[in-house]
Amino acid sequence: MAKGQKEQDVLPVERVLKTFAHEVPDVVAVHHIGFSSRAASYVLGHEAYVGGGIQQWREAVSCWEGEEAHEKFIERTRRDAIELAEATQQDIVRHEYWRMNVKPCKLIDKFTLMFGEPEGKWEVRHLDPETELFQVVAQSPKGEENFEALEDDVLGQEDSSRDFPTEANFEEVKAIVEQLGNNYAIRVGGGSIGIPLGSKIWLQAVIARPDIVSRLFEVQAKIAIRDMGLLSKIGAKLIFGGGDIASSQGPFYSPKSFRELMLPRLRRIVESCHEYGMYYLFGSDGNLWPIADDLFGKSGVDGYFEIDRRAGMDLADLRRRYPSLTCIGNISSYTLHRGRVEDVISETKSCIEEAQINKGIVVGVSNQITSATPRENVCAMLETISRFKRARGTSA
Repeated sequence: MAKGQKEQDVLPVERVLKTFAHEVPDVVAVHHIGFSSRAASYVLGHEAYVGGGIQQWREAVSCWEGEEAHEKFIERTRRDAIELAEATQQDIVRHEYWRMNVKPCKLIDKFTLMFGEPEGKWEVRHLDPETELFQVVAQSPKGEENFEALEDDVLGQEDSSRDFPTEANFEEVKAIVEQLGNNYAIRVGGGSIGIPLGSKIWLQAVIARPDIVSRLFEVQAKIAIRDMGLLSKIGAKLIFGGGDIASSQGPFYSPKSFRELMLPRLRRIVESCHEYGMYYLFGSDGNLWPIADDLFGKSGVDGYFEIDRRAGMDLADLRRRYPSLTCIGNISSYTLHRGRVEDVISETKSCIEEAQINKGIVVGVSNQITSATPRENVCAMLETISRFKRARGTSA
């Protein structure tokens, strides 16, 4: 039983499943998409092994130090992620943050690591402790980016997709489901689909070589569908999939390209989840309205996360236009980072109030709480949610 859980209380997993069934839970369900290590450390009172680039750096260093160090990294990450979810009263547990299970070939200094082969293909990454970004700062000369290279890339993925995984490939998911699944809803990654971010040549291919993009989406769908049976077998219920497909100006694909290239494959992934009794959620920030009818209607997706308020993705509009869709988030990372305490409180309250009016809403931060977010803003959001839950519990 969860810490502090009374026998007669509604369990977090029950609250989440009621929300996805569009029934009225006892109080609104809560899930925050991501915490930087620094923001989580404010909450826990010690260095938290969660976050983005900083977690990749930590894991890579642990791989350099050996198998025992890597196992300790995985265990501490799991422990801190669970402690964070409980401390912030979340109903959905994110047990895993960014990963980089790769041993460096050289440690240049504490924060700078080289990967690959020094005499061949290599890259150097540097961690900025302030921003927690672990970025490429140097690399060996890259080959020419052209459509032939994309075809070779897809061919390699098609070959690897013929390897069938076993439960051993998902042992960390299995462990967390066995540990917490009776009390909490567990966030499980899977079913990602989309072109590589930041690649101009892939964006060009959407228009000039849609056949290559179609093959990429086809192999991504094949891998996703292949994995769903195993994920279901080990107890997964919520599949957090999708992939960034938009900026604040709009989607990376025209509605026509999305409808012809991605939609059929996305629909098959969703149907596979439903076949196994699981929910599929699509995550992307940015302005998705130009493709929303296909993405949130015709695809059959059950949920939407990373809801980007500043890009015009509004909870009330989403709930009105897509009544079957479950929405997670809409507290803006930008407001937490740059806003005043009163702005944070107001935005948090607005999400709670919308969740009370409309069924099918999980309240929380839509994206990563950045390392530069003021401590007082993190505390203001969490305390606003906690006060609401306490008040509802007293009146129940």
